[in-house]
Amino acid sequence: MGDLDNKSAAAAATAADSDSLVEPEETGQQNTGILGVFKRRNKPARDLDSTATVRSVFDDAVLSPYYQPHKDYENLHRFDPAERWTYREEQTVVRKTDFKIFAWVLVMFFALNLDRGNLGNAVADNLLDDLNITTNDYNNAQNMYRIGFLIAEIPSQMLGKWVGVDRWIPIQIIVWSFASGGQFFMHNKAGFYACRFFIGLFMGGFIPDSVLYLSYFYKTSEMPIRLALFWFVDSLSGVVASFIAYGVLHMRGVDGRAGWAWLFLIEALISLVIGVLSFFFLVPGPSETKTWLSPKGYFTEREEKIIVNRVLRDDPSKGGMHNREPITLPMLWRSLKDYDLWPVYIIGMLFEIPTAPPKGYLSLSLKALKFTTFQTTLLGIPITVFSALNLLGMTWIAEAVGNIAVSGIFSQLWTLPLLIVQYREATFLHSHPWSQYALIFIILGWPSMHAVHVSWCSRLSNTVRTRAVSAALYNITIQLSGIASSNIYRTDDKPLYRRGNTQLIAINAATIVAYVLAKFYYRFRNKQKSDVWDKMTPEEKADYLRNNEGLGNKRLDFHFDS
Repeated sequence: MGDLDNKSAAAAATAADSDSLVEPEETGQQNTGILGVFKRRNKPARDLDSTATVRSVFDDAVLSPYYQPHKDYENLHRFDPAERWTYREEQTVVRKTDFKIFAWVLVMFFALNLDRGNLGNAVADNLLDDLNITTNDYNNAQNMYRIGFLIAEIPSQMLGKWVGVDRWIPIQIIVWSFASGGQFFMHNKAGFYACRFFIGLFMGGFIPDSVLYLSYFYKTSEMPIRLALFWFVDSLSGVVASFIAYGVLHMRGVDGRAGWAWLFLIEALISLVIGVLSFFFLVPGPSETKTWLSPKGYFTEREEKIIVNRVLRDDPSKGGMHNREPITLPMLWRSLKDYDLWPVYIIGMLFEIPTAPPKGYLSLSLKALKFTTFQTTLLGIPITVFSALNLLGMTWIAEAVGNIAVSGIFSQLWTLPLLIVQYREATFLHSHPWSQYALIFIILGWPSMHAVHVSWCSRLSNTVRTRAVSAALYNITIQLSGIASSNIYRTDDKPLYRRGNTQLIAINAATIVAYVLAKFYYRFRNKQKSDVWDKMTPEEKADYLRNNEGLGNKRLDFHFDS
């Protein structure tokens, strides 16, 4: 650890310079890169050439040695506790990272949602009648997709961590493109089930892999808004898919095929191209960016140092593993039994259910209201845009107020009265199509907390192993939620779905309770830790850190966001 000790000593030797460091509580005000679009107007302007380096444990001569990156950390040669940079440099680096790294991740996510979200447009083109299947069969096919997703989630994440997500993600995209394209040839229920299962199987792991990948480049405070844009692209892909569908579905009869068959094939080809290009655009990490297309690399040496040191100052645990180091079975087990993340997993299983059946049945509901195939396709676009904007707004609000649980309660209170109206006025709404559409528009436009939850898992992890596994486990809860929600609207309950809507109201209320309990739980855990940690002397803290390096979020110096 000689080189690291020298760097710790260098940090201590810069004590005269420490007055210029930014205090941690100020970091939320910086709003670099994409966050700049939400910059608060009442904040005083900063001198862009002043020091932007945030004070951290690396500036504490006593504690610094116990937070050093692992000796196999791939960016170790760029780590330097004495490194300093300005706001101007930091803003330039973050914007460059957004363009070079984040933008292509959004393109890949577009491919994911193009292939998994096209079923709604296919249903609008009489898919169920063409395959001679019922709405219950449609529900089961959705469950087959989710089961495939569940099976692949953790193995895919472990494989990606081993071979590198920059290699594994392009492979995933290419393989699921073939599975999605296979829907062109299906002609019965069995083929429908098989295609949906394999699409889910090959997509499983993509989202947590992408979240882990982004965490190599960004600070904790910068992740939520980017993850919100992640799901904003989900919505945009829905809009693009609707326009594609509007044109492609007119191909019904070409070569004797249904319009939905051509839709599946064309969108699979788009994803395939994106998957192949991803081999050339993805890089392993901040200091490994030289590629065939960019032989000089994405960043200069100075920019690499800024990325690495600002990320580690924000969260030293990100230097705990090599980016191609596998997660062993003991590591996996420790992460699986991490009970401090279970409140988020419980919320993950509940929070989307109140809106999931109305969303999944949107096309079927609009068709039942006598809207035509092409009206149904186009009417989904305003809903998609509205929900996307609300997701961005909800993410910003959660970060601005610094209270995740309270923001989650608000998002659930959005849907609760609307579901009650849907239940009480079902007969009236069914006979007035535009009134029903207006209510569905507001219900499905709810301000989702999805992006905030994914970031929440990352914040609560405090180790690379748990961060990788928690993202996968959270995504598993989303799929379990989907399986449950797809069985709420049943054929024997249509067209008003009174029983189903009663269940949605009950789950909506239960989710509010879950947020309240999570808030109290994390406050209790933080108090438990503070009561012990705050009473320790610096020497006792150093001794504790020396002997408890692998505790992750169980360490007394780590506090949970809530």
